[in-house]
Amino acid sequence: MTIQEYVDQLNLRYKSGISREHSYRGDLQTLLGDLLPDLLITNEPSRTDVGAPDYILTKGKIPVGYIEAKDIGDPDLEGKKKNKE
Repeated sequence: MTIQEYVDQLNLRYKSGISREHSYRGDLQTLLGDLLPDLLITNEPSRTDVGAPDYILTKGKIPVGYIEAKDIGDPDLEGKKKNKE
């Protein structure tokens, strides 16, 4: 998947009016997998020492990155919600 294909998919889902944060995750996982073929991209991994990220990127058994996904338009990009994990 190219970045343009990813953006097109997001726009299509967003315009449907029924998509939420989890609706976009499959597309993000596909994009990341195509851009980073040497890494394993895992959605909703088990809890780690950094909390409960939405994604963990690993090379072998070594974590190399974490991603916290947000819904389009979510104003809490800094993660200050009171019910945060």
